Amino acid sequence: MNQNKAVDITEIKVDKSFSEFEKILIASGSSKRQVIALAEKVQEGVKGLFRINCKVEGKENADWVLLDFGAVIVHIFKPEVREYYQIEKMWKGPLTQISS
Repeated sequence: MNQNKAVDITEIKVDKSFSEFEKILIASGSSKRQVIALAEKVQEGVKGLFRINCKVEGKENADWVLLDFGAVIVHIFKPEVREYYQIEKMWKGPLTQISS
């Protein structure tokens, strides 16, 4: 996501006893167009490297796109939508800021 100019990339490691997935990645794109482009790049990259397909939600509206890879969940937001929902605060566990 760094290569495609995503900002505020955060990684959350989830307690395995709490959830069926292990990690959440959260990033922001500056516009709906960039949110869609980031989601498509992540989807293509993971499929190409690991042969893993994902479930995609929110692409039609593109304010918030969720990619479900099973063990890893990726959220890509427009900044104002991310600020509104503040999903980082809902998860307990170590937060790692990857980029700003």
